[in-house]
Amino acid sequence: MRLLAIVLTAALAPAQPAAAQIGNPGGLAPDTRFDAPGVPAPNQTNYQDRLFAQLAAAGGMAEVQFGRLAAEKSSSSAIKEFAQHMIDDHTRANDKLAAIADASKIPLPDKLDPDHQRILGELQRLDGATFDRAYISAQVTDHQKTALLLEWEINDGEDAQMQRFAAEALPTVLEHLRMARELQAELARQASAR
Repeated sequence: MRLLAIVLTAALAPAQPAAAQIGNPGGLAPDTRFDAPGVPAPNQTNYQDRLFAQLAAAGGMAEVQFGRLAAEKSSSSAIKEFAQHMIDDHTRANDKLAAIADASKIPLPDKLDPDHQRILGELQRLDGATFDRAYISAQVTDHQKTALLLEWEINDGEDAQMQRFAAEALPTVLEHLRMARELQAELARQASAR
């Protein structure tokens, strides 16, 4: 019985700190304030948090704009429904992220970054099935990148609120990715049937 208790204690001991840990002191800015030794004051971000917030905000803004464009241009009801999910879910996430970033005094972009601007320009020039395939292809790529970005923040961020935001957003982004992949497969089936 005692051996079982020792084995269980040893097996569970490494998992407890990792599961309970939030925040990462790596990359702290030199001006970080502390509540206690090793405990940063609330809304103290590290470089990873700041980069994450800016990249996530840029991507979220793009998702809303791409969704609005797809809602206008697509003739597919499934694509339009997906686009509305993107508009609704990313608008909510963008608002949450903006509130967290504001509390931490992280400036967020107010316009699309060059990569997303290029994609938007390409999508604006397309119509019909060509637009649908390009839009969904961009959605698959963007959601793959966003999932990796969220995982990076969960693992390397310092700000607990930012990490919780990333952890809460990840399942939704993975669901969006699943939906986009299904639509992409359906569009490929339709193209091959012609």
